[in-house]
Amino acid sequence: MRYVQGGGLTDAKRVARERVRLEAGGRFEGGEKNREVAAALRVSERSVERWRRQWREHGQAGVRSKGSPGRPRLNETQVARLQRELERRPLAHGWADQRWTLARVKTLIGRLFHVSYTVEGTWRLLKRHGWSWQQPARRAIERDDEAVELWKKEVWPWVKAPRRPAGPGSSARTRPVSR
Repeated sequence: MRYVQGGGLTDAKRVARERVRLEAGGRFEGGEKNREVAAALRVSERSVERWRRQWREHGQAGVRSKGSPGRPRLNETQVARLQRELERRPLAHGWADQRWTLARVKTLIGRLFHVSYTVEGTWRLLKRHGWSWQQPARRAIERDDEAVELWKKEVWPWVKAPRRPAGPGSSARTRPVSR
């Protein structure tokens, strides 16, 4: 079963599923065929085949629940070490500037703990521990608001224009012209 809504099983549902698999294990010991087990437990034969294979290889332990797949991969000691390393700033870890990006934090976690996170998983880890993305405390002195507005009006339409020809038979690339 796939969880298209992005969720998994709650602990209660995981326990209920485990009970079904354990019951299947008891039926395997009784010599029932896969089709009979599937019909009795109202599950697919394919699931029963997979359970039987696990049961044959590992006994009752093979059909027990493996636990929540979403448990944290870093323990509290590791999280504390990660925080210390993040406080040392990116330059100390070999990056050219002082910005912590999610990709950099992900890489740092991999280097320190040999644990692989996705960028989204890294964001969730940081959020779970009260950390947030970095935002400058103030605007740069060099910022020129007039130049930014001019760029938005004059350059951005040119940059974001489609790269495909305007229509059938047209080979020239057309760009918006503003005056």
